[in-house]
Amino acid sequence: MSSPVLRRVVRRETHSPRTVAMIVAVVLVILALVYVGVEIVLNLLGQPALLLGPAASLAWVVGLPTEVPVGASIAIGAVIAVLGLVLVLLAVTPGRLSKQQLMLGESAVVADNGVIASAIAQRISDDSGLPRDQVRVGVGHRAVDVTVSPAVGVPLDEARVRGVVDDELESYRLATRKRTSVRVERPRDGEEKA
Repeated sequence: MSSPVLRRVVRRETHSPRTVAMIVAVVLVILALVYVGVEIVLNLLGQPALLLGPAASLAWVVGLPTEVPVGASIAIGAVIAVLGLVLVLLAVTPGRLSKQQLMLGESAVVADNGVIASAIAQRISDDSGLPRDQVRVGVGHRAVDVTVSPAVGVPLDEARVRGVVDDELESYRLATRKRTSVRVERPRDGEEKA
């Protein structure tokens, strides 16, 4: 996929915009500014304040103790730093959608993680002879997690299941390589489902 237009389309389909986080932050700032503006206008008109007028808030700030305990200063600074870090990370990091890019020549193909997981689970079920409800697959951005729960006494080769998963993933030609994790959960004799 060499076209810049296709690359842009695939990126748009696999990454989510930070529009919601930005809108929430902007709305909070606007509400705070509107509140401050209303309090100032009420003070200029000689009306009582809604919550805390400009003079009262200034008196409150002036009335704060000059020597704040070190623990309180550190706690307040840590809270402000964490809040700032979260906002910076939201602004800088791209949001990821649960979709994967498939490399099929000059085409742009994007598949949902749930579709890929379902296809892998069906292939494991077909290959191993296990019922489909005994195979659970989760597909993430970096890993594929497979959990197989065969009945008591049903032989299952974990290496073969891993090979089936790797072959299936290879056939999709995903843009990013995935780490595969396979777990076999065997119920004890007394836990067999009816």
